[in-house]
Amino acid sequence: MPSKITPWILAARPKTLGAAIAPVLVGTVVGATLGGKFCVWLMLATLGSCICLQIATNLFNDAVDAMKGSDTKERLGPVRITASGMMSARTVMLVAAGVLVLATLLAVPLIIYRGWPIIAIGIPSLWFCYGYTGGPVPLAYRGLGELFVVLFFGLVAVTGSAFVQSGQWHVEALVAGLQVGMLSTVLIAINNFRDVDEDTKTGKRTLAVRFGKTFARREIDALFTGVLLLGLSWLFAIWPGGMRYPQACVLPGFCLFLMQAIRRDIQAEPSEALNRTLAKAGAVLVLFSILFSIGFWFGYPVSAVRMVAP
Repeated sequence: MPSKITPWILAARPKTLGAAIAPVLVGTVVGATLGGKFCVWLMLATLGSCICLQIATNLFNDAVDAMKGSDTKERLGPVRITASGMMSARTVMLVAAGVLVLATLLAVPLIIYRGWPIIAIGIPSLWFCYGYTGGPVPLAYRGLGELFVVLFFGLVAVTGSAFVQSGQWHVEALVAGLQVGMLSTVLIAINNFRDVDEDTKTGKRTLAVRFGKTFARREIDALFTGVLLLGLSWLFAIWPGGMRYPQACVLPGFCLFLMQAIRRDIQAEPSEALNRTLAKAGAVLVLFSILFSIGFWFGYPVSAVRMVAP
C-alpha cells in the first residue's frame, strides 16, 4: 500500500498546503474577532474546502505541465508523478476532478449559512484550479501566476473566511489578505526563479522568464517589503470602531530573520538548493499567519468573542 499511496502524496505537495491553511486561519480570526463569535464547524468546512482546492490545483498542474512538456529531465524541483511516468495524465486529471467535487461538498454548509457570496467566490475558484495551468488562457504560462495567488490565496481566501465567520465584509480582512497573498506569492516567485532556465526552453512565460533573474530577485524583495509596509497600518492606523492592532504588526516581526535568509539564498544562481528556500518561504507564511492571528485576537477585547454554534 505505501508504494501506491506515495505518488499521490508527492502530487498533493504537502509542503504547499500552508498556502491553503494560512488564509483560512487569518480570515477566521479576523471574522470571529470583529463579528464577536466563532463557529468551529464553519471554520473546518472552510479549511477542508480550501485544502482540497489547493490539492486539486497541484494535481492539475502536475498533469498539464507534463502534457505540455514543461516538466523535463532537467527539472530542479521535486519529482512530478505524471512527467516521471508514475501515473498517467488522464488518471491524475480524474483524481483532481474528484478532489474538486469534494471541495464543493465541503462548501455546502458555507452556502447554506452565508448564501450566494460563497457561490460567487467558489465558481471561479473551482475553474482556476484547472485554469492556472490549463484551459485556453493558462495563467502560469502567461506570467499571471503571481496575480492569481495574491487574489485567490490572499484577498479572496482571507476575506471569504472572515465573511463565513461574521457574515460581513471587513476592510481589515482586505489588508490581512494582501499580506497573506504576498507571502504566498513568494512561493510562486521562488519556484519560477528556480525553474527559469527550464521554463525558458519549454516556452512557459513566467515573469522570471519574461524579465530575467534580476527581476525575479527584486520581485521577492518587493513582496516582503510590501508585507512589512502593510504591517505598519496595524500599528498606526485607527480602524473601524476606533480599534488598533499593534500586536498584529509587532508579533509577525519575528519572521524577519527567515525573510532575510531567503533574500540571501536567492542571490545565488538557480539550483536545487532553492527547494530548501521554498521550505523557508512556506515556514514564513505559516509562522506569519500564526503570529498575526495571535496579535489580531488580542488587539480586541477578548471578552467580546464568544464560542457559539451558527
